[in-house]
Amino acid sequence: MMNSKTLHQYIDRASARVMTETLTADPVIRAVYAGIRDNAPLVFNLLVSKRMSWVLGALSYDFPFRRPLRDPLAFLKASGIDLREAADDPASFTTYRKIFERRIRYRELRPMPEDPSAVVSPADAKVLLGSFDRGGDLFIKGKFFEYPELLGTDKSLWCSLFRDGDFAVFRLTPEKYHYNHTPVTGNVADIYEISGNYHSCNPGAVVREVTPYSKNRRVVTILDTDVPGGTGVGRVAMVEVAAMMIGDVVQCYSRKRYADPAALAPGMFLEKGCPKSLFRPGSSTTILIFEKNRVRFAPDLVANVNRTDVASRFSEGFGRPLVETDLAVRSMVGYGIASRNCGGKMHL
Repeated sequence: MMNSKTLHQYIDRASARVMTETLTADPVIRAVYAGIRDNAPLVFNLLVSKRMSWVLGALSYDFPFRRPLRDPLAFLKASGIDLREAADDPASFTTYRKIFERRIRYRELRPMPEDPSAVVSPADAKVLLGSFDRGGDLFIKGKFFEYPELLGTDKSLWCSLFRDGDFAVFRLTPEKYHYNHTPVTGNVADIYEISGNYHSCNPGAVVREVTPYSKNRRVVTILDTDVPGGTGVGRVAMVEVAAMMIGDVVQCYSRKRYADPAALAPGMFLEKGCPKSLFRPGSSTTILIFEKNRVRFAPDLVANVNRTDVASRFSEGFGRPLVETDLAVRSMVGYGIASRNCGGKMHL
C-alpha cells in the first residue's frame, strides 16, 4: 500500500475504480493541524471559530469574479463540476458561492431505488460506514466523534436509543452539490442545533483533531420511520455538521424540486429523496445514525470499507482498513433488515 500520509484514495462506486483525491488546501490544513494547533493554540482556536469561518467563506466565495469567465465550461470541468446537471442558467453563476450552491435536476439525474425500505444517500459525497457495537465487524473506536457529545449530552433519550447502532459518515468536498436530501421517509421527532467550532473535514485534519465532528456546530434531526408510509427502519438521526468556511446549514425542505422551501419542525412528514437543507460552500459532513439491528448496509459499500489495496488516510489514522466510497445523492446506502435485497428498479 502507498503511504496514506501523503496520499488519499477512495473507490468510485459507479466504476469501481480506485481514485486519488486532490485535497483542497492540503498543505495549509497540515500546517494548521500539525503546527499551529500544537505551538500556537490561541491562533488555532481563532482559525476554527465562527467569526473566522465566516470571514474565510466570504473572501473565498462572495466576491464577484474579477472578469467574466471566458470559458465557464472549462472552469467548471476543472473544478469537477458538471454544468449539464445545473437546474439554473449558468449565466447566473457570478460568484463562487452561486456555483457551489447550485441546484441540479436531481429527479432526472439522481434516481432512487424502488425498494420502500431503502435508505438513500443524503448527499453527493464520499461515505464511510461504522458501528458503535463492539461485537460488530464495522466497529470503529473514537476519533470521528464522541457519541453522546455528537447528539448532545443533554439528549439522554436519543443517546440511549442509538447506543450500539450503526452509522454512516458522508464527507462533502467543495466541488460537490451542497444540498442534503432526506435519506428516509418519516416524521420529524425532534430537531435541534448544537453550537461548536468549525474544524476542517479534510481527512488529515479529522485524524489529527480528535473527535472533530462532535466539536463542530451541527444540526440534529431525528426521523421516525415506523409510521404509516414511512421507510420502516426505526428512528434515524441525521446530523449535519458545519465545517471550515461553512457559515450556515439552512433547513429548506421541499417536496417538489426546490419550490416552496420550508423550515423543519417536529411532527412534519418528510418524503425520502427530497431536498432538506443547504450547506454553505466549503467542505462539510452529514452523519446518519441508526438503531441497532434495523438497517443492513449495501454489500459493495461494506466490502470497500475493508479494502487493503487503497491508500486512505483514515486507514492510517484509525489503524485499520477504512476506505471511502464516492456515491450519488439518493443512491442506495442500505435497507431495512426485514427486506430481502437491496437491488431492484429505480424511480425518479
